[in-house]
Amino acid sequence: MPELREKISDLSQRLDELEAFFDVERLRERAARLSEEMSRPGFWDDPERAKGIAAEFSRTEDRLKLMEELRSRLEDSSELLELAEDDRELLSEVERELEGIEERIEEQEVARLFTGEYDEGDAILTINSGAGGVDSQDWAEMLARMYRRWAERRGFELEVIEWTEGEEAGIKSATFSVSGPYAFGLLSAERGVHRLVRISPFDASSRRHTSFASVAVAPAIDDAVEVEIDEKDLKIDTYRASGAGGQHVNKTDSAVRITHLPTGIVVQCQNERSQHQNRETALKVLRARLFELEREKREQEIAAQSGEKAEIGWGSQIRSYVLHPYRMVKDLRTGVETGDVDRVLDGDLDRFIYAYLKGRAQAARQ
Repeated sequence: MPELREKISDLSQRLDELEAFFDVERLRERAARLSEEMSRPGFWDDPERAKGIAAEFSRTEDRLKLMEELRSRLEDSSELLELAEDDRELLSEVERELEGIEERIEEQEVARLFTGEYDEGDAILTINSGAGGVDSQDWAEMLARMYRRWAERRGFELEVIEWTEGEEAGIKSATFSVSGPYAFGLLSAERGVHRLVRISPFDASSRRHTSFASVAVAPAIDDAVEVEIDEKDLKIDTYRASGAGGQHVNKTDSAVRITHLPTGIVVQCQNERSQHQNRETALKVLRARLFELEREKREQEIAAQSGEKAEIGWGSQIRSYVLHPYRMVKDLRTGVETGDVDRVLDGDLDRFIYAYLKGRAQAARQ
């Protein structure tokens, strides 16, 4: 029992620090102002602005409710502990509850690691298969499932923008919008090349193959952010959408592929109902990708000028997933590893994400 009392005290202190960090009183005032604005006549006359305000109100309310819920659960656990005495069943119940509370607190503490202007917002996630034919395309589809499951675990909304199937199996590429608190900040830890080692299910001789797929992440910026795109720099193709990208994937020549010639960035969209809508969505994705590219270049230049080692861009290998001759997932940046490969491929990525973000924040402070 002394250990559990000490744990409750520690969690209460961490929760105090979180409430101060998020400035709960300011959040309450902000929620009240947003609620008042949403109740005014004509609020929805400007749908884009209204949608942004409604989303902010929802995020603010969710955070307030979570802080109140965690505080209430801690108080209940403290009271239950006083009743437990030598009741092992009750003590076990308190212990399980405290573990759950600690997990939620740790999730919120990660927010303190974010300092970027767009970290709190939504993200655009793009997966591309690498060299290696069908094996790499199958690996890209496995990654797509992994991130879908990760989003589901966190209660995030994931929407398919583009999904291009491979000839035999897997996918050549996929693009998603991911919406949720700190979606971009969290997923920024995933940009890079992911490597898979396994016995190929597509090799009749059952040989071991190494496959690669890249993950690119950009913030979902709004129209207020200026990104110059010259129409002369764009190569625009239309094609017929196909594959299991979502319920509304079109089967006509309405899908759009845009290549930005100066950078070689290729974006696609096939999930909207018309070629015009697909073009507009693809341009939004391109703007986000170009914005992120310029942002990374500026960060690398600043790091180089200050004598720091600039972080290599999203094309670098960050993590290995080994299924044969042993089973292990290892992050090559932080050294974090686990033998529970299935759990990771089922979306349990937070240990890797948190370790990377903590390491990045620590390096920034030095």
